Amino acid sequence: MTRFDDIYSQPDPRSYFGTLGALGYQTPHHAQSIFRRLLPLAGFPKDPVRPDGRDAEPRATVLDICCSYGINAALLNHHVTLQELYDRYTSPRIVNLTTAELIEADRKYYAARRRPDAVPVIGLDIAAPAIAYARATGLLHAGFAENLETAPPSPTLYRATRSTRLITVTGGASFLSARTFRPLLEGRQEPPWVAALVLRTGSYQNIADGLARFGLTTQKDTSRTYPQRRFTDTDEQQHAIAAVSAAGDDPRGKESDGHFHTALHLSRPPAHTATHPLHTLLQEP
Repeated sequence: MTRFDDIYSQPDPRSYFGTLGALGYQTPHHAQSIFRRLLPLAGFPKDPVRPDGRDAEPRATVLDICCSYGINAALLNHHVTLQELYDRYTSPRIVNLTTAELIEADRKYYAARRRPDAVPVIGLDIAAPAIAYARATGLLHAGFAENLETAPPSPTLYRATRSTRLITVTGGASFLSARTFRPLLEGRQEPPWVAALVLRTGSYQNIADGLARFGLTTQKDTSRTYPQRRFTDTDEQQHAIAAVSAAGDDPRGKESDGHFHTALHLSRPPAHTATHPLHTLLQEP
């Protein structure tokens, strides 16, 4: 699978949008409506507190793992679409700005489009430049450049996630294991929900098993899949087709037609799983 490590080490997201836009990357677009529907079900108040200061303690937060430049936070909390962001960050006017000028422009851009029901989003990613940008623009309430696969969370990260009611993952699940989630759920009387869009080329079982130890039941939505991006070459496509087939899924009409596809995995308390079937949660209001 092609790696795009270099686009996450830039001081702003222009390379991210230019590179992934050319491949038709769509996962944050699909996640936008899914995550908005899950917020009230996961325990977010109807009148969310939007703290003026970043150090204020919100009543409920979203933790976005592998958040990169805060793209999910931008889509969750603002009247914008992913296509509008692609158009913005690849436009000649934006391309010619310095990073400092772009950050200032982005602060105004997102402030003017902030939704009244916006919720605090905490970002976690190993890419420090991406976290710094998302913090500077105000997309993240808090951000942490830490790798929980290799080290325990800092005390500041641990405290910041005590109010988390929903953990989201739209990219990077293939590089994660239960090790990342364990310290985020330990010591919690009521663990947060976990919603992940996972490539069909890999297994989510290790994470699901880890979440089960904290009383969360994981269900995979088998009713549909979500296109992720086009393949970079035929070798990548053939590898994906073989991996999906080996996992017992059918690549026809999906990977065989030229795109990676993801499936939604939702982890929540078993009582809610029994009373609210997964397919009903995803229906349009």
